[in-house]
Amino acid sequence: MTLATREISVKHLNCHLLKNIESGAEDLTILRDGLAIISTGLKYPGLPSFSDDPGKIYILDLLDPTPRPVELQIKGGLDLGSFNPHGISVYIDDADDSIYLFVVNHPKHESKVEIFQLVEENTIVHQKTITHELLHSVNDIVAVGVESFYATNDHSFPNEVLHLLLVLVGLPWCNVVYYSPEEVRVVANGFVSANGINMSPDKRYVYVSDIPDHEIEVFERLEGEHLVHVKSVAVGSLCDNIEVDRETGDLWLGCHPNGMKLMKNDSEDPPGSEVIRIQNIHAEQPVVTQVYADNGSVIMGSSVAARYGRKLLIGTVYHRALCCDLK
Repeated sequence: MTLATREISVKHLNCHLLKNIESGAEDLTILRDGLAIISTGLKYPGLPSFSDDPGKIYILDLLDPTPRPVELQIKGGLDLGSFNPHGISVYIDDADDSIYLFVVNHPKHESKVEIFQLVEENTIVHQKTITHELLHSVNDIVAVGVESFYATNDHSFPNEVLHLLLVLVGLPWCNVVYYSPEEVRVVANGFVSANGINMSPDKRYVYVSDIPDHEIEVFERLEGEHLVHVKSVAVGSLCDNIEVDRETGDLWLGCHPNGMKLMKNDSEDPPGSEVIRIQNIHAEQPVVTQVYADNGSVIMGSSVAARYGRKLLIGTVYHRALCCDLK
């Protein structure tokens, strides 16, 4: 389940480490115009953290010949001192092209969803904080409206020791929740630990990573925001966040080749990183390909990967971030 004995062979690309990203880039997403938004500084129970500073959100212009992350200024009433960002998602309102950023936030280990609006190139304004008893351990989120989204719960119990025990036993007690101002309900059950979530470009399908099962679960999205399970796709790794290529529909996954190494973070035997792409996921036999792999000598604990043109961004839970050239 944790792939504790797995060792990984190096498969590198032409990459460079991004400046300013020193304490993780747990999630990221890329807009149509090449602007990448990056969530940094996550402090998560059971995992290391290399900074005591609050989390931050960065923006990166991939059309710049020498892209460099720039910290987004956050305005509004949010308590920035306890900001602890996790999964993120962007929603663009077709009515006026307004850009909304949804951020999973864990202030003092709580579980909240923050909604921001991108008002200038380097500024977001806090609009709303969402809490609900069903949103008790949110990991990731995919926005489907100005105030509506699907979210994964990666814990069935708040106690970390009890949660780890349930994961090791393999009890599928985690879920996916749909939230809107009108209703909140569980729409999918049966996950050992629901992690990354995203949606197909045509918005017909929702993809969820059940990280301990080494699978991506595919759901059809029906009228009334109901999800029906379609299939499971084995990936052979502990895949974290999911990014979807809006041009091809390919899934890009940031994965942990060995979960035990990720938790131990031994400098003598560091956690590796792996990027997996799934092509033709709705075909009878999807094509699952390892695109990048590292043994921890370059980057530790990859959690997300996203393509834009010939560029590939790779983020991590608590380490650095890479910008790579695809062949």
